[in-house]
Amino acid sequence: MPGNEQNRVERIVAVDWSGRVDAAGQRRHIWAGVWTAAPRPRQAGNGTAKPGDPTAKMGRVTLETGRTRAELIEWLIALARETPRMVVGIDCCFSFPKWFLEEHECLTVFEFWQQVAAGKGEAWLHRDCADIRFWGKRKTRPAEFCGDQNHRMMRQTDMENKVIPRSTNCDPDSWLRSAMRGITAKSPFQIGGSGSVGTGSLRAMPALLHLREAGFRIWPFDDAALEAASPRPLVIEMYTRLLTGAVAKSNAAARKLYLDRRRQEETIYAGLSPQVRAKALASEDGFDALVSALELVRWRNDFASLRRTQNPQLQLEGITWRPGL
Repeated sequence: MPGNEQNRVERIVAVDWSGRVDAAGQRRHIWAGVWTAAPRPRQAGNGTAKPGDPTAKMGRVTLETGRTRAELIEWLIALARETPRMVVGIDCCFSFPKWFLEEHECLTVFEFWQQVAAGKGEAWLHRDCADIRFWGKRKTRPAEFCGDQNHRMMRQTDMENKVIPRSTNCDPDSWLRSAMRGITAKSPFQIGGSGSVGTGSLRAMPALLHLREAGFRIWPFDDAALEAASPRPLVIEMYTRLLTGAVAKSNAAARKLYLDRRRQEETIYAGLSPQVRAKALASEDGFDALVSALELVRWRNDFASLRRTQNPQLQLEGITWRPGL
């Protein structure tokens, strides 16, 4: 894509997802940072921004909230009809460890999503679920996921992106807690407690299935198709902490310091409207969505080259996209 204006990504959407069951909670906690590319410069006199205008180069950034999961998915589908060269990042796990999919006789991740959508997902989330491997509400982490077996509750991509061992000789439980990129690693089996990702992930899988049926490509299970001939929107799994870096996101003062620093250093942050900044300062979820969107914009020229993984494990587990991957 570099240097090829015809194939450029025209829109980026970063979704800070939520597994909340109530519609009011979804509308409060689901946020989307949206970047829309500036119109291509045209000759003077047609009313468009001049090529030298820094705002034109930056594009337009908005911060959206107020939608349920179902409403958000329909909104994304509508946006894709308008700008099919669109990349959507969603902050959740797209799958579970390979062994778990095999236990449920799934040959592809799409079969697993279908099972989740058909009722297994909500059954696993129920407080009386008999499968003790889903933990964090009333249940503590099961012995099956402790000690030298704790890696079983994580996908390969979770270990690579979230866990950085201090040494190869440390205790496995200490390894899982040590030297994180800003936050303790979470397993999709954890469905309760601070930072749990399992609930949102299970409730995202039916949505991913719906998006794929609507023509979206889901990486790394599909090739990107952002090329000019027949562009298709692309969905990637993202991890907001990898994109924001270390920051006390729950602290409004820390969010302000972060945005002020980035504003001094980078044009795209300097060009944010006061309304967008105010929303990000008022909400941790909005902050995550905004910063994630701007970081995806930074790497937008990489997305067209993403291809379906040939690794059998990753074909079932998925990959969390990270800058420079």
